[in-house]
Amino acid sequence: MATTSVPTELPEIERRTMRAVGWRIVPFLVLCYFIAYVDRVNAGFAALTMNKDLGLSQAMFGIGGGLFFVAYVLCEVPSNLAMEKFGARVWIARIMITWGLVGAAMAFVVGPFSFYFGRFLLGAAEAGFFPGVILYLTYWFPKAYRARIVALFMVAIPISSFLGSPLSAGLLQLDGAAGLHGWQWLFIAEAIPAVLLGLAALFVLPSRPAEAKWLAPEQRAWLERRLEADKVGAAPVAHHLPLLKVLSNKYVWALALIYSGSSATSNALSLWQPQILKSFGLSNLETGLLNMIPFGIASVFMVFWGLRADKSGERVYSTALPLALTCLCLAATNLTSSLTLTMVLLSFTLLGNYAIKGPFWAMATEWLSAGTAAAGIAAINTLSHLGTGIASWLLGVIKDATGSFPMGLLPLVVLTGAGSIMTIILGRGSRAQASAPAPAPAE
Repeated sequence: MATTSVPTELPEIERRTMRAVGWRIVPFLVLCYFIAYVDRVNAGFAALTMNKDLGLSQAMFGIGGGLFFVAYVLCEVPSNLAMEKFGARVWIARIMITWGLVGAAMAFVVGPFSFYFGRFLLGAAEAGFFPGVILYLTYWFPKAYRARIVALFMVAIPISSFLGSPLSAGLLQLDGAAGLHGWQWLFIAEAIPAVLLGLAALFVLPSRPAEAKWLAPEQRAWLERRLEADKVGAAPVAHHLPLLKVLSNKYVWALALIYSGSSATSNALSLWQPQILKSFGLSNLETGLLNMIPFGIASVFMVFWGLRADKSGERVYSTALPLALTCLCLAATNLTSSLTLTMVLLSFTLLGNYAIKGPFWAMATEWLSAGTAAAGIAAINTLSHLGTGIASWLLGVIKDATGSFPMGLLPLVVLTGAGSIMTIILGRGSRAQASAPAPAPAE
């Protein structure tokens, strides 16, 4: 967590305050998101044996993956608004405990329809956690810090697959223990930490800086002044709009399109990559070990790219270029049947895909006003998951129809390519709007 420290030329109170906030809040949230993502994508490893036990085709598995995001989309914006009402500490804890219980219940699905229902409930339970945390971080970190902090938080995604891959592969080896299948042990063992962390959140996370007893009074005062100062002179693309206006705002939809490619790629590969690698004739353990590699590379580069984006202050091309790399590498998987080349392409795909997370969310939170942030962040994440759910479903359908996993990745090629182009278009439009003497709110 040394990357949360700030340059030595900054005032002493800023260095001490931001270091204290970073160390107190970020590691716990990273751990929580790590467990959340393990619970979300462990079905990808469970599928190596579960699909046969339950009679699931690739298309059926894809439907389950898509239903997760249907529930996620339906519940996400209401969840984020509820967090503003009940407070971050209570609401984040509620989300984690709920998804832990539902994740454990996935061990007892018996066929396609109970699998669909379980994935739907898991999506509903987890909805709101990610946008809630992104909103929560804006309560604690000035905008100059957000790309690196969001990158540090979201590094939990690739790390969850990096560390979770061998763990999940190992749990599959418990097949038959206590009369349970290995995939059932996988769901149960990986859900318990979510419940425990949810209970811990009630004691670890203050809702606002004013409640942080571990900050000195002058530190709390400095941080609140700095956060207020960030709101002055901002040039948001959305202002204090009602929820329906936020959902009809063209900039919110454009940001959602940009993020949908990254979100769809993250979730589709986390869920499907074990099966892609297994198709080369690997054992479950070999699949788990190889699956680590692309996510490990992405974890390191993601933090580097977020730091670079903060130091340069540049957000648009820091988002557009990694998306373009992701698009090209996904497309290139159709040109090879080599395991080695596929691993190289998947590594560069995930390197680019995770690199955008920090600069994108820093860009989005800078463009949304304080009054729009709760609904706006959730709306962007929610709308982007429409593409994620469709892509997860299509991957299974295309694989069943063509017998080719690379062909199933083509919807991700379209989404990431469109997102890269839209980022550049939107960035140019926002610069023009910011330079105008009196920008009008977009509706």
